[in-house]
Amino acid sequence: MTKTKAFLKKLQPSPVSAILIGLIVYLWFRPPAFVDELAYAAPDVPALPGQRLSDLQGKVVLVNFWATWCPYCRHEMPAMQAFYHQNKAQGFEIVAYSLDNTQTEVDAFMREKGYSFAAPLATQETRMAFGDVSRVPLSFIIDRDGVVRHKIAGQVHAGRLDDLITPLLRATAAAPTSSR
Repeated sequence: MTKTKAFLKKLQPSPVSAILIGLIVYLWFRPPAFVDELAYAAPDVPALPGQRLSDLQGKVVLVNFWATWCPYCRHEMPAMQAFYHQNKAQGFEIVAYSLDNTQTEVDAFMREKGYSFAAPLATQETRMAFGDVSRVPLSFIIDRDGVVRHKIAGQVHAGRLDDLITPLLRATAAAPTSSR
């Protein structure tokens, strides 16, 4: 019995090891993301089928660049779907541009996972319009006036979506100015 206790005692991590293991697990499942505050007109690129991004003015739009092969992208998608489902009626839209090779591949993934927001392929034009996108996940939040307000380099999660998008959903779009 003493040999077993001695063996088990060797397997117990030190407090420092336990903290490091906990930190690694936390970062794996919720890696840090960097949020930049911005204020520039959203590029007018193709978005939903038959629409351009400018056609979505009046809505708050999450533009997300992702790929089916990206584990962080796959991990953020359920939170995006839940937020979309809860807020679509309040004027929220998601355009999730995929960096995958074919639309068929993306459509199969979206159907299999039950995601209902738009997921077109990212064209070179779209990637360049948002600053030569080459890393995923990368997201942009556009307000009702068509102004890019936030850039999120890294994974989004429910709390971050709520903190950044809910205030924009509560705001009304600026009245168009008429020229006299």
